[in-house]
Parts: sequence; C-alpha cells; structure tokens
Amino acid sequence: MPYMFFDKTYILIIIGVAISAWASSYVNSTYRKYEKVSNKKGLKASDVARLILRDANINGVPVQEISGDLTDNYNSHTKIVSLSERVSESRSVSAIGVAAHECGHAIQDDVAYMPLKLRGALVPVVNFGSKISIPLILIGAIFFSSSPLLVTIGIWCFALTFLFQVVTLPVEFNASRRALAVLAENQALDDEELEMARKVLTAAALTYVAAAVASLLQVIRLVILFGGNRRD
Repeated sequence: MPYMFFDKTYILIIIGVAISAWASSYVNSTYRKYEKVSNKKGLKASDVARLILRDANINGVPVQEISGDLTDNYNSHTKIVSLSERVSESRSVSAIGVAAHECGHAIQDDVAYMPLKLRGALVPVVNFGSKISIPLILIGAIFFSSSPLLVTIGIWCFALTFLFQVVTLPVEFNASRRALAVLAENQALDDEELEMARKVLTAAALTYVAAAVASLLQVIRLVILFGGNRRD
C-alpha cells in the first residue's frame, strides 16, 4: 500500500491549492476594483437582470436577492436568478457584469444549451462518485492483491469531478459571452464600462479553469500513488 500521508505527490495538491488561491484572489481584486465604478445610467444590477430577461423574451424567471457574498447563481430547476446582497442593489459595473452572467445561464437554459444540460445531468453522478471514490480506493489498496479493480473504479469515480469541471468551462465562458453581448445590445453599459465588465467576467472564468487544473492534479496524484501497484 502506498505511503499516502507523507509523500512527494503532495506537491501536486499544493500546486492546485496555490493556483486556486491565486485565481480567487485575482477575481476578488478585479471585482473590488470595478465595484468602485458606478454605471453612468445609474441602473441597479437587479434591474439590469430583469431587463436582460425581458429582452430575451424569457418569462417566469424571477430575480431574487439572497444572502451571502458573491453567492449569485441561476438555478435551472427552480428557474430563478439569485443575486447576492452585495450585487443585487449595487450600481457598480462589477455587479452588473455578475448579474448579466447569471442571466446568461438563464438564456442558455431557455435555448436548451447542450453543455448546460450535460452539466446538470452530471451533478448527481459526480456527487455519488465523489462520495464512494476514496473508500473504494482505500479498500482496494488494503486488499490490493484480490481487489485491484476497486482501485481502478475508485480512481475513475474520482475523475468524474474533473470531467464535471471540464464540462463547466464552456458553460461559464458561453454565459459570459452572452452576457456581454446583451449588455452591448441593450446599451446598459457604454463601451468603456463594457470593457470593465469583460475584465470582471474574465477573472471569474479563471476560477473555473483553476478548479479544473486542481481536479486534474488530484487525479494524476491518485494514478501515481496507485497506478503502478496495479501492475505488481
């Protein structure tokens, strides 16, 4: 059984954590920078969200305020755009960019955007796989000579998290593109403000790239730790 708790492969975990921390810090600093810039029309982010949904002919999708800091989301099951307290009533370019992004997901849902549907379908599978992956790997490692298949299945179950992150990338990038296109079309933001919103959404997208890289590094670590032993 590999010596799991003190091994050189922890460097992969450290790299993943560092990348994720940098991405999180970058998006927060970018958001704060343009949070100080109010849009020239004086529109609140929640009002812009409703305008976007109206212009997209999406009816029956309410915009609500929820607690938390940057907990904004669109729920494809309840068909609700939820904006955090920090975003909902703000008139900043950052807040409008975030609100527009969530509306981008609502538009994806309305047009049956395939990657969004695929991501939704993967959620229960990934949740189940993430719960059983480590137990399967540990059981397979302890009884390795008789249960190498368990380790293989466990690693594949863990790899579902990486697959989910990969599928998430086009969903998030596409939502941002849709958001920026709508903001330009309805002229909620002028060209200068639109560029600021683009920087906020680009920074946010990097967090999803970082999450995918971190997941991949974790999968690689498991393969290094247990892959060789399957050939013993």
